[in-house]
Amino acid sequence: MPESTPSPRVLGVDACTKGWVGASSDVRVYFGVTIDKLVATAEADGPPLAVVAIDIPIGLPTSGPREADRLARSLVGKRWQSVFGTPIRAALEAATHAEATALSLAATGKGISQQAHRLGPKILEVDTWTRATDRTVIEAHPEVSFATIAGHPLEHPKSTWSGAQERLALLAAVGIVLPADVGEAGAMAAVDDVLDAAVVSWTAARYASGTAVSYPTTPETIGDEPCAVIWA
Repeated sequence: MPESTPSPRVLGVDACTKGWVGASSDVRVYFGVTIDKLVATAEADGPPLAVVAIDIPIGLPTSGPREADRLARSLVGKRWQSVFGTPIRAALEAATHAEATALSLAATGKGISQQAHRLGPKILEVDTWTRATDRTVIEAHPEVSFATIAGHPLEHPKSTWSGAQERLALLAAVGIVLPADVGEAGAMAAVDDVLDAAVVSWTAARYASGTAVSYPTTPETIGDEPCAVIWA
């Protein structure tokens, strides 16, 4: 009987306060201060990565909301606030929140939250990295991925104990059982960051196997930006 072909190794990535956390499809968890260091650490620990899925916007808007964000919000039900509207590039590059708000208002008619502005450096870090890397990199959103596994939006916020248990059970249902000891990542990242990276690795594996679905169905083209699409 012929041997089955092993599944490609992939990595799911989530931003955390101290850097980046990643979970590979062989259920290893990594930490890196930068996205480049995280991916390099993961690749040094096993076979090459076929796909890297990241919970960060790829393809930034110029004058209005992305269709990917609108669709993602509709998919996660009452967890809709976990999907923030991706700011325009100029707002992300602004030095202050006040300047970012003014630029966003002028371009879109809406301001930018403090949270979104604080995430700006990480969004721009990924933007620079994806343009330079030869790896396959896709955007994913943990709540969309969890809702896809469950078949419905999740009941509890991810920062609660009930929310963590809900997400651990869903991960286990698709064969992802995280070890108690996840090394450096366990000390550097929050519980929900690790869970998010793990479910995004599930999406990366689906993309590698050709079974992932995209929102929107046809990736949105925004000027010379990378196509904007969220995979699950």
